[in-house]
Amino acid sequence: MELIAIGHDVVDVAAFASQLAEPGSHMRELFSARELRQCTMRAQVKHDSESAHLAARWAGKEAVLKAWCEALGDAANPYTLDDFPWAGVEILDDSRSRPHVVFRADAEATLRESLGFATEAESLSVAAQSVEAQGVAEPGVAARSKGLQWHISLSHDGPIASAVVTLGLA
Repeated sequence: MELIAIGHDVVDVAAFASQLAEPGSHMRELFSARELRQCTMRAQVKHDSESAHLAARWAGKEAVLKAWCEALGDAANPYTLDDFPWAGVEILDDSRSRPHVVFRADAEATLRESLGFATEAESLSVAAQSVEAQGVAEPGVAARSKGLQWHISLSHDGPIASAVVTLGLA
């Protein structure tokens, strides 16, 4: 994997829990139904607070945004903090409880477009046409046809939740 960007975030679990519990708070709307369900189940199994698990996922979402912004370099960011699709960037555990970054289709399309990547199908089609026409792919087509790959690590201990995210080319 060729590393493109890294993001890191730390969240105060108690402050985050207070925001979740505030009357009229919309914090839960920033998570998908799947994230909320996983955090509730995980808290039950581990006999701890749901807010600690949500805080770790919040740190993950913010780390994803930071990595995305780093990868953009000087290019314009397609979102502001107010319109970022928070619930469309999910931090979900797989069957072995390993976290993964999962994008809703519209957020994935915006990510790929903002970073100059066509969809995977478009990239493979362009590469195939280039190889057919010239016998060799044009510079950059091979890189653009590679998939974007996210890696994430979440942690929470006592009052702190943390996440580190890397974005690379597969």
